[in-house]
Amino acid sequence: MPHLNLESFHPLTFPAHCGEVEFLFQANYKNRDEGALIATRYKGKEFFLVYKNNGIKKLLKSDKVTRPSPNFLLKHALLAYAKCSGSPVLDSNVDNAPENAHLKTHDALKSIQFFADNFPKEREVRIEVGFGSARHLLHQALANPDVLFIGLEIHKPSIEQALKQIVIQNITNLMILDYDARLFLEFVPSNIVGKIYVHFPVPWDKKPHRRVISEAFLKESERVLRVGGTLELRTDSENYYRFALETFSSPRQSRFDVRKNQEIAIVSKYEDRWKKQEKNIYDVTFTCDVESPEPDMVGDFTFSEGNIDAAVVNRLSKETYKREWGFIHVERTFSVGDNGSMIRIAMGSFDRPESTYVLIENGTARYYPSLPVRSSANLNAHILLDELIHG
Repeated sequence: MPHLNLESFHPLTFPAHCGEVEFLFQANYKNRDEGALIATRYKGKEFFLVYKNNGIKKLLKSDKVTRPSPNFLLKHALLAYAKCSGSPVLDSNVDNAPENAHLKTHDALKSIQFFADNFPKEREVRIEVGFGSARHLLHQALANPDVLFIGLEIHKPSIEQALKQIVIQNITNLMILDYDARLFLEFVPSNIVGKIYVHFPVPWDKKPHRRVISEAFLKESERVLRVGGTLELRTDSENYYRFALETFSSPRQSRFDVRKNQEIAIVSKYEDRWKKQEKNIYDVTFTCDVESPEPDMVGDFTFSEGNIDAAVVNRLSKETYKREWGFIHVERTFSVGDNGSMIRIAMGSFDRPESTYVLIENGTARYYPSLPVRSSANLNAHILLDELIHG
C-alpha cells in the first residue's frame, strides 16, 4: 500500500489547496498524539489520508474504508500533503508517475452509486466476482458483444490492469467495480443476469464466514438470475468444493451439477500452474428455475432534524447494538475542529458488515464522504443509529 514515512508531521490550515489536491479538514483520534484523518478531494473523489504517530517515524498512508481508485490518486495526494505541509519525507514507496494514459480515456470504472442510481438493464448482464488477471472476463466480453459484463475486484493493481486492456482492446461492453460482491448483488434488479462467475475465490478455510459463496449470496444470486441463468463456482480447493455442495443443497428446491477437471476456453495463469501440479479443478454450477419479484427497500440515509448532544459519541462507543437484522458498533471516535466530532462505525448484517463515517457538526449528523450501501440491513442500521444519536 502506498505510504510515506515522515521525519515530522506538520498540520495544515484548513481548507488548503496544493495544486489540484484539496485538503478539507482534519479529524483527530481521541488521543490526539496517536494520529489523525485528513479529508482529501482530488479529481472528484473524496477520501481520507491517515496520519499515524509511530514514535520516531510518522506514517502517512491511505484510509482503507475510503481508499480511492485508481491508485495514482492516492499517491499524488500523499506527495501533495507532504509538500504543502512542509513535512520532511524520510522514505516512501510512492512515485510521482502521471496518470496512466490508458486510464484517462476509459469510462469503464464505475462507482457503486452509478449502479444504485440507474442500473443498466437494457440487455443481459453477466457478472464475474474477483476477476484477478481478468483473462476470463476480457475473453467473455469480446466473445459476447451483445452482453453487458460487470467485473468485481478489490485488488487495485488487477483493476488497473483490466482497465488498461479495456482501452487497448476497445471493449465497450464491460464495466469494472471496486466493491464487495456480497453487497453488490442487492443493487441488481431481479431476473436480468445470465451468468455469475466465481472462479477460484479465496478459500478462507480458517474464516469460512468471509467466503463469497454462502446461503445469503446464493439467495441473492437466485433473485437476480433469469430463469435458466447460472451461478458458476470454479475452484481448486477441496474444502471449498464440499462447502459449495452443501450450500447449493440448502434451498428447498435447487438444481446444480458438478464437473471435475473440465476444460474451458480461457484459464488464468494460476490455473495453468495448478494443472501442471496435477491438482483437481472442480466446477459446481447452480441453475435458477424460478422468477423472482423485485426487492422492496424503503427509506434513505437522512438523519432526523434536532440538535445532537456532544456526549452521544462517548455513549455510543461503549456498546455494540445487536438486532435480528444485524448490528451497529462504533470502531473509533474523532474530534473535528473546536466543537465537531466524527465516528467510524461498523454497521449492517453480521455476515456482510460495512464500515462508514458519520460527521457531526453544529449539532447535525451526516455520512461522510459517501452514503452507506443501500442494503436492507444498512437501512435498518441507519434507523437505529438515528434513534440512538437523538435519544
